[in-house]
Amino acid sequence: MDKSEKKEFSFKCADFIPFKDKEVIERVRKIHGQALTKHSNPEFKINIIADALIENIFVTDMFYEIKKASEEGRKVVFIIPNPNPSYLKLAWMINRFRLDVKHVYTFNMDEWADDEGNIAPESWNASFMNSTKRFFFSQIDPELRMDEKQMQGPTNENIKHYSDMILEAGGADVCYSGPGWTGHLAFIEPDVPEFAGSLDEFLKMGARVTSLNPLTIAQNSLHGCFGASGDLAAVPPKAATIGPKDVLAAKRRFEIHSLTTAGTFVTWQRMISRLVLHGPVTPKVPSSILQLVPTDVYVSETLAAPIEPDWIFQY
Repeated sequence: MDKSEKKEFSFKCADFIPFKDKEVIERVRKIHGQALTKHSNPEFKINIIADALIENIFVTDMFYEIKKASEEGRKVVFIIPNPNPSYLKLAWMINRFRLDVKHVYTFNMDEWADDEGNIAPESWNASFMNSTKRFFFSQIDPELRMDEKQMQGPTNENIKHYSDMILEAGGADVCYSGPGWTGHLAFIEPDVPEFAGSLDEFLKMGARVTSLNPLTIAQNSLHGCFGASGDLAAVPPKAATIGPKDVLAAKRRFEIHSLTTAGTFVTWQRMISRLVLHGPVTPKVPSSILQLVPTDVYVSETLAAPIEPDWIFQY
């Protein structure tokens, strides 16, 4: 083609995309490698970590917090995500070191809900509480285990005061998290009526049942518990979740960016990671609120790789 005939092609983002500021998107898209670790908030600490280590860092951090609390004679309270088999490693360490964990209290950050807002029961195989107890609680030797009642998750009965339950337990010592495709933290979603409002209003919101963004449903359709096949109809349309105020109220926050598709270079998380870490603080990217408070962030080397076209590779 004659260069003089080359025409520009531009377009607006699709309506369902929550964050659409193309100038910001272009800026953060170019950040990679160690440049990702530079942030204006010195207490928002971003670390680039080898892929092989990042899961171990999460598990070891939890073990350290449990052991430290035991040595200090106090309880420890966690807000926890659903990393499934990662908890097997934590349970193994607890058993191996004969660490009594009767002082541990956990609050699952979210749970599935149906189209009418009914929260999934623990008996449903894909529920997060079912997963937590299958991979963590049941794997700890009985003589070392905490009381099962010390493991809480959102339910129909407690969702209206779930945020208060965390505070009544002493407040979360650590909130462990990682961003979803929309930038959600837990299921704190952008562009849904349940979390609508200004940034100030958003930061004060507690636990609730919420609609899910279409991208969140697409993301979870690739999860193993739903067949890892893009089966959109298998994923519930709503969820129960903690709120932004619960994240900010935690004494410490620990965020991981490392998800890839079946262990490959392919990931839906690489771009949203940039917006979470270096975009504006906005309800349009819920995990961006972590920039406001002391947070330890661990980004895998694969996630920190440059974002650039590959004209040979397709999906």
